[in-house]
Amino acid sequence: MSIGFQDTVVINGSVITGDGRTFFERGVVRLRDDRILEVREGTESTTKDAFVIDATGCTILPGIINAHAHGCIHGPAMPSGSAPFAEHDVAYFRNRHLLSGTTTLLNVCGLAAADEIHPPGAERHSLDIHVSTAHTRSNIAAAMEIDGKGLSNRHHALTIEAMIADGAKALGEAGGGQTLGGGAQDYRFIPAAILAATGVSVHPKIARSLKEAVLGRSLNGDGSADQPYLENLMESCGLTAHLDAAAMRELIAKTVLPPVALSLHGFWEIATQSARFGLPAIFHTALPTIETLLKVAATHPVCKMVAGHTNHPSFSAEEAVHFASELRKRGAAIDVSTLDCVHTRWRNEPDNLDALIEASLVDTISTDFAGGDWDSILSAVQRMVTKSQLSAPAAVALATGNVARTFPQLAGDRGLLEQGRRADLTISEDHNLSRVRHVMIRGEIAVWNGALIDATG
Repeated sequence: MSIGFQDTVVINGSVITGDGRTFFERGVVRLRDDRILEVREGTESTTKDAFVIDATGCTILPGIINAHAHGCIHGPAMPSGSAPFAEHDVAYFRNRHLLSGTTTLLNVCGLAAADEIHPPGAERHSLDIHVSTAHTRSNIAAAMEIDGKGLSNRHHALTIEAMIADGAKALGEAGGGQTLGGGAQDYRFIPAAILAATGVSVHPKIARSLKEAVLGRSLNGDGSADQPYLENLMESCGLTAHLDAAAMRELIAKTVLPPVALSLHGFWEIATQSARFGLPAIFHTALPTIETLLKVAATHPVCKMVAGHTNHPSFSAEEAVHFASELRKRGAAIDVSTLDCVHTRWRNEPDNLDALIEASLVDTISTDFAGGDWDSILSAVQRMVTKSQLSAPAAVALATGNVARTFPQLAGDRGLLEQGRRADLTISEDHNLSRVRHVMIRGEIAVWNGALIDATG
């Protein structure tokens, strides 16, 4: 990128350093090799012997760190241990993250091996991708109950100890939408079961409504008494010609419930390992899991709990705020995910995200997966700024400096624009931070003017 030059210097842009407070109307960021050499307010008068990036009209940010994503590795997918995504899908997901400003990503499917980030023969990618581990007996058993088609004998034999030795940066995701009746049941497993039984395709929102009508929002059977609602719902989507209400109850229960108890037991296993190894542990946070999470947090104070996607759609906004507050009192870091609730809104709405931001209860922000429909982290950041929920420095910190502090093994050397940190930068348009112009990873350009530059570097 800067062949023949000693330094790279970014000039004429605004600067947000990632600490939650610092903003320079105009600043200078100087890089040497893969490190940040200097960050300061003002202009640069001497650019001799430097490769110059003119960021006029833009804001210079630390590279975005996404510590809860799926679909970006070539191994078993999701906590269900499902078959790997197709190679072209993995490449597409990686490119989407990189083009939206993400420089470091933690794939939290949890049951893949570390060498499945870049298996032999697969193209490497300039996005810095890492894996987590959830290789405990209960988590693997839960995966096998719901799917497990991506798990080989090798994956069954993997241990948390071996995964950490191979470079896993966190534990989890403990549980998931597949094993704990969450979003993946709505967009994948329940629609597939209904299609197989009836030949009728149902929208994920309908699948979610059917699930809650049968099992209740907490999967405790509270919806079982509402027979007229279930029958009307089935009739509205053309299912009554194929199944009666009793058959639908059986289908939903058989699809959703088998892995739940095992997956919840896996929470305790992951918490124990987090305390043992000192690694952050990501937990599937939703209404069906919250009571277990609160107990785990109360009885395992040394566990470095990260409550993933606390804006989960199973919560009402009031519930999301209440339970996030209770988890934080017990020492958990509170993560929210963009899901598809910022712009796409195919299944989810932004109410829970808004409520948690406005209650000052959010520590980090990620994308999760949302069936591949996730909105970008910077689109959520821009929404927070536009709605005056947070200042731009405070919003950016949720995806940079805060993530580096929460996941030090993953990103302790990045996430802030300061001397000595790794030279990961995202340069976005001033008036819309989600419009990413340039991205640098380790001081090398990965995105230039919105186009990938040798993403398979």
